[in-house]
Amino acid sequence: MPAKALPAYRRGMSTEGWPAGLVARPIDRADADAWAELLAAKEKVDAEGENYDADDLLEELADPKLDAARDTVALWSGEQMVGYGVARTPDVVVDVHRVRTEGAVHPQWRGRGIGAALVDWLGRRAAELHAERQPGAVGEINTGAISTNTGAEQLLSGAGYEKCRYFFHMLRPFATPIVEPATPEGLRLVAYTPEYDEPLRLAHNEVFLDHWGSSPKSPESWKTWFTGSRAFRPALSYLVLDEDEIVAYALGYEWVADTEATGIREVYVGQVGTRRTHRGRGLAGVALARVMTEAATTGFQRASLGVDAENPTGALGLYERLGFATEHTFVTYRKPLPAS
Repeated sequence: MPAKALPAYRRGMSTEGWPAGLVARPIDRADADAWAELLAAKEKVDAEGENYDADDLLEELADPKLDAARDTVALWSGEQMVGYGVARTPDVVVDVHRVRTEGAVHPQWRGRGIGAALVDWLGRRAAELHAERQPGAVGEINTGAISTNTGAEQLLSGAGYEKCRYFFHMLRPFATPIVEPATPEGLRLVAYTPEYDEPLRLAHNEVFLDHWGSSPKSPESWKTWFTGSRAFRPALSYLVLDEDEIVAYALGYEWVADTEATGIREVYVGQVGTRRTHRGRGLAGVALARVMTEAATTGFQRASLGVDAENPTGALGLYERLGFATEHTFVTYRKPLPAS
């Protein structure tokens, strides 16, 4: 008789280098439910306004750039995932090779050295990725946390990270009427349809070249994280055209897990931008206001978005004029990576 298959949490496990009593192995698709449970417990304490279901996490594992066997780790106590870490690299390096890391420890398991062990593992893996993929570039690790998470701040600063950037998470309830600005003469406001997808990717890459931490998106990454995401809502995504050229856009998303957790239907405006040649004319506001109008008409109760506090295009002021207000502040921390 063949041996009974090991349960997912025991396959490829390791205890070396981790706090006593825990086992570690890469995250795989069979772990999605346990991962979602860990993140739900984290959200109850850290209150970042982010909720995920198993399908959301399966999409994240499908990132073509992610080698889950080497770039992820899950820590287990029995069948419970009590911590995790993931390291990701950009498609293209513009100025600095930023290896982005994320991780969490279940609130009931904090204070036992698990967070420090994860930060150490992620730092080592980030250094390996940098040496493998961009050895000649300036490199750094970037990771983030909500500004109210003092435990994360202490952990990261103690590991040699410094604060480098602030991002605002903004909300706009639809109880206040939405006023749509007029589309300037000679331009057209149109809904997203699939034939615009590749021109939109190219427009987005151009728009965000002067944004901190951004890098051009490959067709594969664009599909994985943007218009191919299960959260993407084409009917809540609008483009401004100058003849046939996309010159501004706002793309809407709906996270089912957020609605289930909060009871509030929210459209998240994931990408907003205007080409340099057409800035200063309020075109992003034209697209964004239409997204909100359509969302309100179809039963959404509010909109949200994130913005760099030092956005070079004046986006923060635009959003405030459209009725958005800051709900949370997130901090990005960085740590230099050694040159190869």
